[in-house]
Amino acid sequence: MDSALFNFCLWMGDSSLILGHRLSEWTGHGPILEEDIAMTNIGLDLVGQATSWLTLAGEIEGAGRSEDDLAYLRDLKAFKNALLVEQLNGDFGTTMMRQYLFDVYQMHLMKELSDSKDERLAAIASKSLKEIKYHIRHSSAWIKRLGDGTAESHDRVQNALNALWMFTDDLFESVNGDQELIDSGIIPNLSEIKKSWEKDVMELFKEATLEIPEKVFMMKGSRNGIHTEHLGFLLAEMQFLPRAYPDAKW
Repeated sequence: MDSALFNFCLWMGDSSLILGHRLSEWTGHGPILEEDIAMTNIGLDLVGQATSWLTLAGEIEGAGRSEDDLAYLRDLKAFKNALLVEQLNGDFGTTMMRQYLFDVYQMHLMKELSDSKDERLAAIASKSLKEIKYHIRHSSAWIKRLGDGTAESHDRVQNALNALWMFTDDLFESVNGDQELIDSGIIPNLSEIKKSWEKDVMELFKEATLEIPEKVFMMKGSRNGIHTEHLGFLLAEMQFLPRAYPDAKW
């Protein structure tokens, strides 16, 4: 069970870490000052969550690896982050669509994990949920504003939805070891999380006059180390300093 729990914590931590890094790329480039600050703060929240999950993962593994070791010294195929979060920022509408799709998923998952029989998972989830409630208010407000706004803003977020939808099933893919954790009351069943997620996103997209694309080939496999071409470039940038100067003290 420890191996399955270790991999689950990596999945949680990696997804928050990679999305936090993506949002950090907006720092100094936001469309308005308020959004520049908002995206930076959300990115910091996600990196903080990643720290908690990766610290716990290191403790469960028991091999002496810290959260920094797990973040900076693993190669691409060892990362388990969701495919959605590694996608490029694109324009502001694309970033908000990616954020919204992840926020709804994360909110429902953290709600369930808050009742986990593993007190360590429950504590991280409960703390994270307070931040995620702000994240989803922010991203959902922008999706409604852009979707039901001008013709151009509508087209941009619809195009973003069309491009990102193929990565959403990956959020709910189970792997070997999950069932044991589910049976033990440690993690929720991801198929149930998906039902809640679908209900929320469909309701919002109706308000935002957006249409979910049909007959889309869904990409999966992130929890088994399968990723898109974008993750390698992101890791090369994110991991450069710790790998170039391994003995540096900050």
